[in-house]
Order: sequence, then structure tokens, then C-alpha cells
Amino acid sequence: MAGLPGVTRVTAAASGEEVLNRYPAERPDLVLLDVRMPGLGGVEALRRLVAVHPEASVLMLTLAEDTDGVARAVAAGARGYLRKDATREELVATVGQALNRSRGRDSLASRPRPTVEGMPPSLTERELQVLSGMSRGRSNAEIGRELYLSEDTVKTHARRLFRKLGASDRAHAVALGYRWALLR
Repeated sequence: MAGLPGVTRVTAAASGEEVLNRYPAERPDLVLLDVRMPGLGGVEALRRLVAVHPEASVLMLTLAEDTDGVARAVAAGARGYLRKDATREELVATVGQALNRSRGRDSLASRPRPTVEGMPPSLTERELQVLSGMSRGRSNAEIGRELYLSEDTVKTHARRLFRKLGASDRAHAVALGYRWALLR
């Protein structure tokens, strides 16, 4: 992590409790929490952290198959997530986006977010299928193979569903999908 652009210092905490104790003094630009970390657990640590420090910018680390944990974390305030098997390029892009948002340089951070009250947006059957694939941690290529679509077609459906949901990324779209009961 220390070799990533924009990252000048990296510290580690052994538990959710340690993160909560150290955050007020250290005020990091970005916190990475493991969904399944020891002690308090990542999702509960996130809930408690953003309840007291709503400005905290948190990314979750997860295994590919833990989509429920990711959805709970994003619903609780995580800015996004990284799979533990992410490539260096994915890591650089995700951390860079999160750092830009936390430092106020990303237009997505200032966009109004839709509320979940009222009617959910109307998604096509294909957009629902793509959202379902995302909720299961599938890549665009994997979703395309499941649905017999090209990866570019899946990306087109994903962009449309992000726009309809008002989502900034896959994790946000999945969280909104669960909130609106578009996913089960």
C-alpha cells in the first residue's frame, strides 16, 4: 500500500476496537477495514466509526463470496470495497478514488444521493440480472458468460443501472439494490 500514488503513510490495527480507539488521534484520510476482522468485526466497527465521525472515509476488504457483508458495509456507510484478491491496478484505482473523494476532489462525492424512500427506479430485466451478478461478486466478464453477453454489453447495462440508481460504483449499486428489495 505504501507504494501507491497518494499514499504517504500506512498503519495497521489488529481489531475493530483498535481502529475506533486510534481514529480520533490519527484522523487518516482513508481506513481499510476487513469485513471479517477480529474482535468487533469490520461492519460493526464501520457503523460505530461513522456514527461518531461521519467524515471518515472507509473501504472494506472482503472475500469475493461475501456479498452480504459488502452490502451491509456499504449500507452502513463504506465508500466502497476491495476484494482481497484485487490486482494492483484495481487497488490503485479504488484507493485513488476513495482518497480523492475524502479530500473533496471527486465530483461523485458532491452528487446528491437518492433516498430510498418512495418507489425504486424501474430497471430492465437485463439490468436486474447484471445487478444480481454484481451482488454475487462476479466480474463483468463472468456476468457476460452467465448471460451470454459480451463484456462491453454488460458494461453498458451496468452504466445504465448506475445512472438509474444514482450509484457511484458496484458496491453502492448492490447496497441500493438490497435497500430497495431489488435483490434477495
